Amino acid sequence: MRMSSVWLTRLLHVTAVIFILTVNTLLFARNVMAAVPDSELLTPLAELKSANFSKKEQVVTDLSNLDDDRVIPILSGMLEGDLYYSKNAADVFVVLSSIESGYQAFNVMTAESTPDISKRDYKKISVNNSLRRLLRETLASLQLRSSNLDTRIEAARAMMKSDDEGNIKPLRQALQKEQNETVLHLLAVSEAMLVARHGESQERVAAIGKLKGELYPEVRSLLAGFLIQRNGEFQEPDADVRQAAADVLESIEDLVAFNKGIENVYFGISLGAVLLLAAVGLSITFGVMGVINMAHGEMIMLGAYTTYVIQQLMPNYIDYSLFVAIPAAFLVSGAVGVVIERGVIRHLYGRPLETLLATFGISLILQQAVRTIFSPLNQSVTTPAWMSGSLEINGALSLTYNRLYIILFSLVVLFTLALLLRKTLFGLQMRAVTQNRRMASSMGIRTGWLDALTFGLGSGIAGIAGVALSQLTNVGPNLGQAYIIDSFMVVVFGGVGNLVGTFVGAMSLGIANKLMEPFAGAVLAKILVLVVIILFIQKYPRGLFALKGRAAED
Repeated sequence: MRMSSVWLTRLLHVTAVIFILTVNTLLFARNVMAAVPDSELLTPLAELKSANFSKKEQVVTDLSNLDDDRVIPILSGMLEGDLYYSKNAADVFVVLSSIESGYQAFNVMTAESTPDISKRDYKKISVNNSLRRLLRETLASLQLRSSNLDTRIEAARAMMKSDDEGNIKPLRQALQKEQNETVLHLLAVSEAMLVARHGESQERVAAIGKLKGELYPEVRSLLAGFLIQRNGEFQEPDADVRQAAADVLESIEDLVAFNKGIENVYFGISLGAVLLLAAVGLSITFGVMGVINMAHGEMIMLGAYTTYVIQQLMPNYIDYSLFVAIPAAFLVSGAVGVVIERGVIRHLYGRPLETLLATFGISLILQQAVRTIFSPLNQSVTTPAWMSGSLEINGALSLTYNRLYIILFSLVVLFTLALLLRKTLFGLQMRAVTQNRRMASSMGIRTGWLDALTFGLGSGIAGIAGVALSQLTNVGPNLGQAYIIDSFMVVVFGGVGNLVGTFVGAMSLGIANKLMEPFAGAVLAKILVLVVIILFIQKYPRGLFALKGRAAED
């Protein structure tokens, strides 16, 4: 029985190997059979050398009918004006691209690249505007048949910009063969748009009805075009088409306004996330020490400049630079904060006005130091590839990845800080000093060093806020000044020394600012928010989440 099982196992292994080899052989044979012979591709290419523009359009059509993957790079190179043929070799066609040392030639027949070639050995295949329009539409049609999903999505999206009635047929053919829901939807919208332009009256009205709820800018532009008047007359003579376009456009504009509101809320949350990072350190510092730190904005600036320096040191690893910049910014800003507290602030406890003036002077010193080291000009920080782009929800709403990551990052920082304050000895001592400094000191807690570490913690978190801000704006000496007032408003509004209050205050101020900006403008929106906070503080001077017990009595 044992020998039988061994032989059975070997037989199964051999069968599996034979099956895999057979499948690979069939796939290879299919690819070989599907490939177009070079002669069939070279014949129309050779005609491009001396053909006039009308003949070139026919050649482009002939190339598009060939089932060969090499056609797309050929037509793409021709569209961009980079397709050349060799003056010395009859069958050499290349796409030229510039490199640091000169030019590089990509052979469209063999897919081989040759660097450092002489451009004089090649002659350009010229195109005109009519030919470029044909090339764009032809490439879109070819890409609709591509096996790559992303290529088909891009092609279907590009078809929305087409005004060629001839694209209706390939769109309908693609609709019959396509299986992906996203591509099917884009193809259906593109087909409806073309029919709305070129169909019969009833077909156009029906096609416009299919566009209801579509939020793509091209759809809105098409419908608005039907309602344009010149010299008191509509450009679109068909009244039924105009009425259908007006009805659908009105419903779309309502949806656009709704999505715009969602986008403003998203921007408000992202602004709130930045304010949360900027204010949470200030909340701790102010809550524990009672120090009005006007140099807090410069801690944010130092974190942003640390990100810039890290990227200069890691030019080939930009995608990973932020993972180094975050702890580096925390350490740099935190260390500067400890130095400021030990060197200046500890001598001024109990004198809030002098503390305010001293930290304001420190902020000016830090700004000038940065100007001296990095120059007064803004520095640009590169956004990593994984933070670039946006998540497209629909044609009117897209969420940028950099803001989304900053929102998530701020929540992680807040959660980590909450664990630090609740679950560690340092956090326990900090809360003890916050509630009753004299009692904490009598219990053996070194309040002086705790103040220094607390100030360093708050400054370090501000440095992390600078890392986040570097992904939204340019880094400059005045970066922190734009957020210091907002940070104080968040702390006062939410409640001094309360993390939950800081979170609620930051999000409330961020969303309120962004919701009012479309109606009142950025400056007036800030003024209105400030007035509301002043009125609120008159009624609730300790903020939304006031400290209770002895802390409230101090």
